[in-house]
Amino acid sequence: MKHDCRSAFARQTQGRAIAALAMIAGLTAAGCSSLLDVDAPSRVRADNLNNPVYAQLLVKSAVGDFDCAFASYIVTTGQVVDEFKAVNISSAEASDYDRRTVSPARTQYASNGCGGLGAIYQPISTAIWQADNVLGLLSTWTDTEVPDRARLSQTAQAYAGYGRIFLGEGFCSAAISGGPELQPAAIFKQADSLFTIALGGSDTQLSTLARLGRARARLDMGNTAGALSDALLVPPGFVQYARYSDASTRSRNVVFNTNNFAENVSIDVQNQGVTFEGVLDPRVAVLKTRDIASNGIDTVWVQLKYTSLNAPIPLARYAEAQLIVAEVSGGQTAVNIINTLHTAAGLPQFSSTDPAVIRNHVIQERARELFLEGQRFFDFNRFALPFTPPAGAPYWQGGTYGTTRCFPLPDLERDNNPNMH
Repeated sequence: MKHDCRSAFARQTQGRAIAALAMIAGLTAAGCSSLLDVDAPSRVRADNLNNPVYAQLLVKSAVGDFDCAFASYIVTTGQVVDEFKAVNISSAEASDYDRRTVSPARTQYASNGCGGLGAIYQPISTAIWQADNVLGLLSTWTDTEVPDRARLSQTAQAYAGYGRIFLGEGFCSAAISGGPELQPAAIFKQADSLFTIALGGSDTQLSTLARLGRARARLDMGNTAGALSDALLVPPGFVQYARYSDASTRSRNVVFNTNNFAENVSIDVQNQGVTFEGVLDPRVAVLKTRDIASNGIDTVWVQLKYTSLNAPIPLARYAEAQLIVAEVSGGQTAVNIINTLHTAAGLPQFSSTDPAVIRNHVIQERARELFLEGQRFFDFNRFALPFTPPAGAPYWQGGTYGTTRCFPLPDLERDNNPNMH
C-alpha cells in the first residue's frame, strides 16, 4: 500500500476541501438551489470530482475558499495590530492575539475552519491546496475536455499566488500541503513564480491581478525595483474583489460578521476618530455604538467600510499599486500620489520635502487607504512599527503585552508533519 507522507493536518485540510466540493457538486448535479433540497453530499463521490466536467466548479470552489480565508485573515491579524481589539471574553486565544502573545501550542488559529473565530492557518492552507489541486488537474486535461481551460488555469494560478502571499505575510514559517517548513521568503518566491505564469494568460483582469500580486510579493521580498516596475503598469480604476453572501457562516463577510454583527471585536482605539489636519478621514469610517462588549468594559466600535454580510472586500486595487510606487519612489512622486488620494477622500493636501517625513506619511496612508484590507499586519513587520501599548505593559486580562509580529508555525503542523522530523 502506498504510504501517504503528508501530515495529518494536511490530510485534514484536503478532506475538508473535498467534502465541501462533493456537497457543492451534489447540489449542482441535482439542480438544487438550497442545501435543504438534498439529503447528503454523497450523491457525488469525491473521486468523481477529478473529472473535467467539474473543472469550473473546482476553480470556483478554490476562489471561494480563498475569499473566506482572506476575510478571516483580516479579522485575526487585525487583533494583533491596531485595527481591532478583542472584546470577547469567551475566547482565551483571542486575548493572545490582542495581547500579542500567540503561542504555537494554541489550536484555534491552527485548526479552526473558515468563518470560525480566530481562523487563519487552516483556511489559508485549504485555499492553497484547492488552487494547487485544480491546477494539477487542469494540466492533465485537454482543451477539448475543458473548453475554458486556459482562463481557468490563469485564475487558479493567480489565487494560488495570493494564498501564498497571505501565508508568507501571516506566518513566521509555514508548510504547504504537508511539505517541509518554509520561510516567508521562499513562500513569496513561489507566489512570484505563479503570478509570472498567470501574467501570460489572455484574461486582462486576471493578468492585472497577477501583476499587482507580483508587485506585492516582490515588495515583501525586498525587490523594490521589481515591485515598482509591476505597480506602474496597473491601470487606474483596477480592482479585484473578494465576494461574499449571507447564505452561510462560511460565505459571509467575516469582517462585518465578527465586528458589526457578533461584536466579538471592536475597532482599536488608534482607529477611532482618525483625522488629518483636523478633518475626519472617511477612509477609516467607524461608529461608536451603545453596546457594551461581552467583557463588560468596552463600548463596541464598529467599522463602516463594509455595510453588510454580503459586502465585497477589495483584494487588490489601483490605490495599492500607487502606494507601492509612492513607497519605492519617495520624494515629490510620493507627495503627488498622497495628494491624489487625499483629494479623492476630501482631505487637506500634504506637503513635505523631508524624505523621512514623506516615508512615514506613506506608511500612514497605507494604514488609512487600505484599512481592513489585509495589509496592516505585515506592514507592522516589514516597517518594524512600534506597538501601542508597548511590549511589557500590563494587559487588562492579565499578563503583559508581547511582541508577536507573525504567527508561529502551529505545533499541530510541526508535530504531525513527517517532513519536519
